[in-house]
Amino acid sequence: MSAPGIPWQLKWIGLVLIWGSSFLLMKVGLDALAPLQISTLRVLSGALVVITLLHLGRGRLPSQRRAWLHLQVVGFFLCTAPFTLFALGETRVSSALAGIGNAVTPIATVVLTMLFVRDEHYSLPRLLGVVLGFLGVVVIMQPWAVHERPDLLGFGMTLAAGMSYGVGWTWHRVHLKRYDPGGLSIPAGQLVSASGQLVLLLTVWWALGGSGLAAPWSARLVRPEGSVTWSLLAVLVLGAVGTGWAFTAQFDVVRAAGATVGTSVTYLIPVVSVLLGVLVLGEHVTAWTLVGFAFVLAGALLIGLGNRWATAYGARRGAGRTIG
Repeated sequence: MSAPGIPWQLKWIGLVLIWGSSFLLMKVGLDALAPLQISTLRVLSGALVVITLLHLGRGRLPSQRRAWLHLQVVGFFLCTAPFTLFALGETRVSSALAGIGNAVTPIATVVLTMLFVRDEHYSLPRLLGVVLGFLGVVVIMQPWAVHERPDLLGFGMTLAAGMSYGVGWTWHRVHLKRYDPGGLSIPAGQLVSASGQLVLLLTVWWALGGSGLAAPWSARLVRPEGSVTWSLLAVLVLGAVGTGWAFTAQFDVVRAAGATVGTSVTYLIPVVSVLLGVLVLGEHVTAWTLVGFAFVLAGALLIGLGNRWATAYGARRGAGRTIG
């Protein structure tokens, strides 16, 4: 169910701003909430929004048993793992750097697609994009430096989160696409699956005493100047708007303008996260980080160009087979 009368171009801009600001919202949430609390609350609030929209649109959750097995995998790699890893990473690195880690998603997707999707066409721009992205990550990590380089464990967590998206989308393409009836059915099932996983993980984490909290949802300020209220509000916005509304908006953009335009938001998300981190949170970004980010962004753009080439090539081959 979509908001009538809103041009897809405005929804595209909204996606860039909302997803780009998600790293700032996670940083604010960390003032009072643990990473697993953030990812769980984010998914639960997002699931509530998407399921409500699914119901209002008279849609249904998937009914096939095998579809739900694949939804558990997709829910883990598209929600449970990346949402938790990004929040964990931001306990050690800036929100700006976490956003840059998100930029490896198209690079990881291409590598995994090359490995597991047999009918995929490999273009020179795609391969160059992967190489540039890898070089960019190396530049950001600065193995030659001692003091200026980022916390490698924290940045590694954000890279793992970005790569997790690549695994999830590849799995969806290979195993789950055939069960997709359209609409919000698959996104809702994905969020339901991730909700169950995260509630279980949060409960186990709390029961093992890793948190030292009185209850799984107890909040504890990390900084005296922090605010429990603002932390909760930030995560609720992150879930309801950044996960719930964004799912529906992305579907509308893809339907109106095509998948290439719909996925192009990925290229600007880290740009927004860097700007917000520097301008709002006062975070410091080194020159080497910006150079590495330029490489990663150029790699992602080349991959987008390669995707268009591969799509056109596939269409020409299909037309040739039809004529012949």
